[in-house]
Amino acid sequence: MATRIEPVRNSGTAANIVAALVAKARTAQKIFARSTQEQLDEAATAVGWAIMNPAHNQALAELAVKDTGLGVVSDKIAKNHRKTLGLLRDLKSATSTGIIADYPERGITEIARPVGVVAAVVPSTNPAATPANNIINALKCGNAVIVAPSPKGHSTSTLLLQFVHAELKRIGAPADLVQQLSAPVTRELTAELMKQADLVVVTGSQNNVRAGYSSGTPALGVGTGNVAVIVDDSADCADAARKIMASKIFDNATSCSSENSAIIHDRVYDRMVAALKKEGGMLLTAPEKETLRKAMFPGGKLSPAITAQPVRKICSVAGLTRAELVSAKCLLVEETGAGREFPFSGEKLSPVLALYRVRDFDQAYDTLRAIYDHQGDGHSCGIYTEDEAHIRRLAHDMTVSRVIVKQAHALATGGSFDNGLPFSLSMGCGTWGGNSFSDNLNYKHFLNITRIVRTIPENKPSEEDLFGPFWKKFGK
Repeated sequence: MATRIEPVRNSGTAANIVAALVAKARTAQKIFARSTQEQLDEAATAVGWAIMNPAHNQALAELAVKDTGLGVVSDKIAKNHRKTLGLLRDLKSATSTGIIADYPERGITEIARPVGVVAAVVPSTNPAATPANNIINALKCGNAVIVAPSPKGHSTSTLLLQFVHAELKRIGAPADLVQQLSAPVTRELTAELMKQADLVVVTGSQNNVRAGYSSGTPALGVGTGNVAVIVDDSADCADAARKIMASKIFDNATSCSSENSAIIHDRVYDRMVAALKKEGGMLLTAPEKETLRKAMFPGGKLSPAITAQPVRKICSVAGLTRAELVSAKCLLVEETGAGREFPFSGEKLSPVLALYRVRDFDQAYDTLRAIYDHQGDGHSCGIYTEDEAHIRRLAHDMTVSRVIVKQAHALATGGSFDNGLPFSLSMGCGTWGGNSFSDNLNYKHFLNITRIVRTIPENKPSEEDLFGPFWKKFGK
């Protein structure tokens, strides 16, 4: 890599702490950047095994739930395993160093190059899976990475890095390729890391995402989730209910991709509600909904006491005592509007699902539009239908980066073994969501590309070739 001239840093503690980490990362990365493809692949695989080793996975999942208070141990084990297995599958045959493309007819040869030192800012909701994903992608491309974990997720990240360093030692790779900010992780430290790194990757709070984009360093940050799914009158309600419920309750809805609202055609509404109940959902009465609203959204903001908690805990916090509710897997609330006055229309990060009853697909589309005007624009939407025109309308007109068709959303949006999306825990939301990218974060985002440019036979059109049709239609 080209020599980087470091700017003069202030003498503040945060700047000095981060500068020391970055210096070690640069030294290690300078060596690692000369790795062969085989060596890069070994490093990525080593980190994959660091989290997928069953004993490691169990320990990480248990510690994550214990220290963050979020999610379900068994689901975190499944997530750590599945997401990493899928990522390694995606990377197995990918070329990430040297010549990655050659176009003789264009005189272009493309060379993959590392970006340098990556700052990976990760959330408490996935304190092992997300940093592991970022580390694997970064090392696959010859980079070093410094993780900025959330305060609650720091212990899990620390344990993950212990496992990672042990695996890197086995293959002879420098340990300083993978580091993290020491506890206590402050906003000042994280902001300084963003400034000093070569690339910032942010998953989690929108405050961190905005800080990443304003850090002065090239950044990849994700948008807000608030997935809504349409169930039209051609849908298989049993299939839709099974998949929606599996997605909604997974890890107590910590995923930004879990369904928050189901917009259901009037013709199948009762059938769909019955199917959701069969899968473990329970519909609240109007008074119960109001009781839940007060507990979930004090002052209009989602309560941390509700986030990623099981239904029994949510009922306890809210004071809901009906036995059918307490024993349910998911709470269902009927909603009619969207916006700040209708808090159930927003992201709930809990096993609570809002239901909308609509007369036709046009109203379903309008309802979805209203929800995303409130929150979640750019992310993803889902649909259960046999009508291709409905799918196409969402893809052409709705401001989303993904339209997930007849799939459990939280298990599909971030890549699945039965769809073609890259496995990822960071979903770009495009300009609609205030992001610089609209695909799933993947290894290509951790690369620079150098192009060798050679001369080719001249390909210069005449003015008539380009303007002829225009002149004929409009005149010169």
